[in-house]
Amino acid sequence: MEEQKQAKRIQTSILNPLEKKVLVWLAERMPAWVTSDMLTFVGFLGALIVATGYALSNLNLNWLWLASFGFVVNWFGDSLDGSLARVRGTQRKTYGFFLDHNVDVINECIMFAGVGLSPLVNMTFMAGVLVAYLALSVYVYIDCYLKGEHRLTYGGLGPTEFRLLTIIINTLYIYIPQLTLWKRHIVLFHNEFDFGIMDGIAVAVALVIFLFYLIGFLKDIRYFAKIDPPKKFEK
Repeated sequence: MEEQKQAKRIQTSILNPLEKKVLVWLAERMPAWVTSDMLTFVGFLGALIVATGYALSNLNLNWLWLASFGFVVNWFGDSLDGSLARVRGTQRKTYGFFLDHNVDVINECIMFAGVGLSPLVNMTFMAGVLVAYLALSVYVYIDCYLKGEHRLTYGGLGPTEFRLLTIIINTLYIYIPQLTLWKRHIVLFHNEFDFGIMDGIAVAVALVIFLFYLIGFLKDIRYFAKIDPPKKFEK
């Protein structure tokens, strides 16, 4: 497990330089009674708020403000828990790795399900995005163990950028409710769908994530083949 504990964090997202300064500033000012586990739980509460806001948006699109607020809460807890431990020098690398990434999976399942329950995206397409995300996550965790690299961003985008983009999309749907009305009826694999703008975005996001996964897999399979070549079989 030593490779996992010493994994190098690769974070090259657009907002990362600013975000790191903000997180360190916040961590240095957290009350002593606040712990990293508390912040992890705050991130989980944020995911529940996101899902609730999206589900309630079936009643009124203004509930998307609650979903957007949930993304802020989720960012605060999910991003600050590790920063707090690093600032205080209280890292628990094995425990933290196990807890943080398991809770991440739970949070993503909750938030993606919430979006699928909203009038913005069909649950089927959100399930496709979730599958793509989980596939990329498994690849990242395998690389983290085998290569000692923990890649957090792809194409200059990370979780923070995706949260911000989603908040912007939520705001557009609140102020331009006609966006929810633009739909085309399609039949896919003998199933009928009303295909809207966000459905198209969801499909595009799933394809992009799968592309990142495939490129990374093909690149690393060559790397691992070189450092672990075939053994000659001798009778």
